[in-house]
Amino acid sequence: MDNQKNHEIRLKSRPVGLPTPDNFELAETAVPTPGSGEVLVRNSYITVDPYMRGRMMDRESYVPPFQIGETLQGGAIGQVVASNGNTAFQVGDLVQSNYGWRERFVSSGGDIQKLTPAPGTSIQSYLGALGMPGLTAYAGLLRIGALKDGERVFVSAAAGAVGSIVCQIAKAKGCYVVGSVGSDAKAAYLKGLGVDRTINYKTCGDLDAAVAAAFPEGIDVYFENVGGAHLQAALNKMRPFGRVPFCGMIDMYNATELPPGPNNLALIIGLQLTVRGFIVPTHYDMLADFHRDMAKWAAEGKMQWHETIVDGIANAPAAFIGLFKGENLGKMLVRVGPDKAV
Repeated sequence: MDNQKNHEIRLKSRPVGLPTPDNFELAETAVPTPGSGEVLVRNSYITVDPYMRGRMMDRESYVPPFQIGETLQGGAIGQVVASNGNTAFQVGDLVQSNYGWRERFVSSGGDIQKLTPAPGTSIQSYLGALGMPGLTAYAGLLRIGALKDGERVFVSAAAGAVGSIVCQIAKAKGCYVVGSVGSDAKAAYLKGLGVDRTINYKTCGDLDAAVAAAFPEGIDVYFENVGGAHLQAALNKMRPFGRVPFCGMIDMYNATELPPGPNNLALIIGLQLTVRGFIVPTHYDMLADFHRDMAKWAAEGKMQWHETIVDGIANAPAAFIGLFKGENLGKMLVRVGPDKAV
């Protein structure tokens, strides 16, 4: 693409069911010029995440919906490439922002944060394992799930950006961990991370039976990323006083009609389960502990991560759609510019 032009992805229409490329528009604009006190940022990586699907619907939620014709937003990491008198940022500074789905943007500095990667880490990992998805796993499992050392943990969407970190944190805590995935390749990946057992929900036949076989002594913590049949199967094997952190329900995000709910919710009462939804912005107070523990686990060889990287801003919609087809292993990212722009 022309380096003298800026490119961004806009919402062209609201998806019905699984999004299609026709729901998005690639727009070309002039490279923005920073005004007085502003900086120009050239993005290197942007993130696509399942929660963005909810923002494409015209409904109230914990984040406002995207508007038709509006440039989409999401996490991004880039570099300051020009400054017009902003003293807080220098040309060459790496920054994080929520101005994804575009190659360049201008900022007064109040809505970007400097990024100083730890030695041995890549900048894009701060959109994945060391960023929002990693903190989601950490807060969801340790605070919401109240994990205790040596417990029995079931994780759905276990090879994804959040699930794979959940699995490894649980293993670092000495837990027995089972992960549900949608392919044999993802199952092999989890086994390489030390996960005790995997379930390929697409080929196992009876998911309830597979979960029951994997947990003869029951489940203490079920980390919920999927919903539907996974929730039904997990509830059937929960232990008394078990915990279910609700992180996501990707099974329902593209449904045109609401599927039947689990018919065994009454188990929550008798088993005295704690079932709690959460969103990561509520738990940013854990960020320092999260970075400390992730560094420790990585140094001990107990933490690793994988990224699926798609090149080019024009391919961002395909990368996003690919999330719902299971095309990502670990974090799905889009590379939209060089790691070092200046």
